[in-house]
Order: sequence, then C-alpha cells, then structure tokens
Amino acid sequence: MTQALSLRGLFSYASNLLSQIPAALVDSTSAPLPPSDVQLYYPLSGAPSCPLDGPMSCHNSTPIADDSCCFVYPGGRMLLTQFWDQKTHAGGAETDWTLHGLWPDLCDGTYDQFCHMTPQFNNITAVLEHYGQDDLIEFMNRFWLAASGSNSRLWQHEFNKHATCINTLAPACYGELHTPGMEVVDYFTRASALFRMLDTYSALERAGIVPHSRRHYPLVDIQSALEKFSGGRVVLRCTGRRDVLHEAWYVYFVKGSLQSGEFVPAQELGREGNAGNCAPWVKYLPKMPREDEL
Repeated sequence: MTQALSLRGLFSYASNLLSQIPAALVDSTSAPLPPSDVQLYYPLSGAPSCPLDGPMSCHNSTPIADDSCCFVYPGGRMLLTQFWDQKTHAGGAETDWTLHGLWPDLCDGTYDQFCHMTPQFNNITAVLEHYGQDDLIEFMNRFWLAASGSNSRLWQHEFNKHATCINTLAPACYGELHTPGMEVVDYFTRASALFRMLDTYSALERAGIVPHSRRHYPLVDIQSALEKFSGGRVVLRCTGRRDVLHEAWYVYFVKGSLQSGEFVPAQELGREGNAGNCAPWVKYLPKMPREDEL
C-alpha cells in the first residue's frame, strides 16, 4: 500500500478484515511491552468463539455476566469517529477524512474512560511492530492522524482512554495463548477496518455535497446522505459558530465480541444519544494546503 493510494482504493480490503471469524476482566494499570523480536499474530484470530444467536449489545433482555467475552458491556454503543481536518496532511489527499477513534459509549449515550478492563499500553507503535503489523501502521500513519504531536501519542491516548473500557479485549478472553499486546492489534485492526468501509467523502460527493469555500448545505441533507450510505445513525459535529462541518460519528451496536462480532448499524441513538451540535445550515470547507506546499 503506498501513501498515494486514496481511501476509496482501500475499500477492497474491508470485507476481509471485517469477516466473521468463527471470560473475565483484568485490573491492571499498565502492561509490559512484548519482547523486541517479531511475533506473528493474525489479527482477530485470538478471540473466543461466540454463538451466532447471542444478543446485540444494549439490547439484551436478561442480565449479562460481567465477565462475558461474547457480549460488549457496559459500553455497548460503539462510535466510529472521523474528522474532516483543516489542512491536507503529509502523504494525504484533499479528499481524506481521518479516523479519530472507536469509542464504547454506554447505552444511554454517556461513557466511561480509562477503565482498565484491559491493560494500558504506552508505546502502541512498538506493540504493533512486535506483532508484524507493518501494513496496519502504514495505514494508520496515513489515516489515523494527530492534530498535534505524534500519531503514536494519539493512538496511545485512544487505546488507554477507550479500548480499556471494552470488556471483550480483556486478556482472560484470549485464554492461555494470550501475550501482551494482542488486544492492541485487535482494537486497531477492527477500528481501521470499519473506517475503510466508511468513505465519508464519497458518500457526500454522490449526494452533490462537496467542499466549497462559500456554499452552505442543509444539515439534514448531509445527515441523510451519510445515514443512507452507512445504514445507521450518524452524529455530526461542527466548529466555528457551529456552522463548519468537522466530525462524523457512525453509531453501531455489536453482536458478539469486538474482535469477531458483527457491527450492526444503529437505527436509534437512545436516551442522550445525540451529541450533535451543528447549526441547520453548515459549510463544508475545502482543505487548506500544508505550509510546505505554499
């Protein structure tokens, strides 16, 4: 994969990474990095085998055991969050939305953070390198970008704040074959695979919504285009006077574990679920060139 490749050119990989692959929590504040030698691990392959007829997160009719490895709980409403960055990033294109995170909200729209259901890691790049995930690192350095500071620092923040609240990533869910960092590979693999499926730029372009320096678009048209495209609810957030489109949050529930389960587009947002803040008419601004391009 070269850096010149557009996001649309990556979609052919999405179905492979998101195919379905046929329990206790851990209390730890930090995990040691794996040894420096490369250990091959096929992403998502270490997850437990889960029944096909299990309940969907936030939709169970009976209580779920706190140590379940086949039911995402309590943060069962998953948000795949994207940003429309102000500038074209190095190695990127003017059509790139970027990935910000995969967040486990509680079923009422609130959320926990830094939960320690899985250990924290302080060098995500080193962990991914240890498990031979060079292609994933290349993808993340193109599309999972920090607005300031290093990308690796952003990845560390996203994992430690959000992934540690996803119970099915607990080491105990991997059984005796678990080694530190498998959960890191799985979290970033699954988030990246979802992002590959969600080409926000193309979805808006097909609806006649393209970046423009002066034009305003009805928010309902943007919302409708993205929800028709994704099959589920989307939360939109804006900057400026709440009239500059900046974020799109795709909302899912999960049937099974985060690693091997089915991500089901949400048909409702639930109580306190809509964190959108945009005005009724918004601008979708073209990206500015980087300073080194001026």
